Amino acid sequence: MIQEYMYVIAVQDLQASAKYYRDVLGFTIREIGDDGWRIFQRDGCRIMAGHCPDALSATELGDHSYFAYLVVDNVDEFHAELLKKEIDLIKDLNSEPWGMREFGLRTIDGHRIMIGQDLELQD
Repeated sequence: MIQEYMYVIAVQDLQASAKYYRDVLGFTIREIGDDGWRIFQRDGCRIMAGHCPDALSATELGDHSYFAYLVVDNVDEFHAELLKKEIDLIKDLNSEPWGMREFGLRTIDGHRIMIGQDLELQD
């Protein structure tokens, strides 16, 4: 049984990534005792980011730059919160035939994240 999950991503500039996740996406940044790693946490989502300045950037990965689909309680509220900040919206908020209301964004590192809400559970 899977009890928890954490994403692990490589970033080329750990300081810039931490600032973006904190200031734009609303995550808390945690030090973990290793200068090359940080944990970004918001609610039940944790992302462990490793400083990899020489790695291929996520932007160069194309379709493989997707790493997360976050299911939220109120996607319209979350979307409105992020629109007040500088985000790279890659998919507009839309209700989809597969039963999700969702939107997509690209992080400062080029990683793509989808954020959605199950239409059956929407108020």
